[in-house]
Amino acid sequence: MDVTYIAIVIVVILLSMTLHEAMHAFVGYWLGDDTAKLQGRLTLNPIKHIDPFLTLLLPVMLAIIGAPIFGGAKPVPFNPARVRYDEWGAALIAIAGPLTNLFIAFILFGVYAVVGAPSTGLLAEILTTAVMVNLGFFIFNIIPIPPLDGSRVLYALAPDFVRRGMEAIEQYGIIFVFIIVLAASSLIGTFMLGAINFFLSVFGHIFGLS
Repeated sequence: MDVTYIAIVIVVILLSMTLHEAMHAFVGYWLGDDTAKLQGRLTLNPIKHIDPFLTLLLPVMLAIIGAPIFGGAKPVPFNPARVRYDEWGAALIAIAGPLTNLFIAFILFGVYAVVGAPSTGLLAEILTTAVMVNLGFFIFNIIPIPPLDGSRVLYALAPDFVRRGMEAIEQYGIIFVFIIVLAASSLIGTFMLGAINFFLSVFGHIFGLS
């Protein structure tokens, strides 16, 4: 086990998921709902956002076995009745988190390209790990399965009977995600790796590295 790599993964996860969850809260507040603020989630304090399993245990286990890294954090609460634009407002709150991870990955890939794309050394390891982790969090969280963020976008588009089913699933939250990860770990890993490679290819073309 590369202890330095695991340490980098943990630090990157804490910083990235703090920004991810804070953006949920900030967008919710911007859309008129102060629920997250009242519950102390309108903050950049990582302690307020960490979920022991999704934020730490799952990603670190994936890092140790060399699999694509993904995970999540404690969902940021919001009151749909107080959010402007109804379900589309809720979808905007949800997608703000994963898009933050995509933006971080894009910027850090750009930094990697600008500094000369070093292939070895601590800086290279930090930048490449941060890009991979943020892409992993982006891709995993846009999967349209409750309670992941992508489900809120599907919720805005789905008919009522589909919404009721999604609400029933969402009640089990982390338990449902845990079951999905265990039951379809190989499929999820393959999907994650393919999607990550796709975005790396796009970034490479944008910054002239491929």
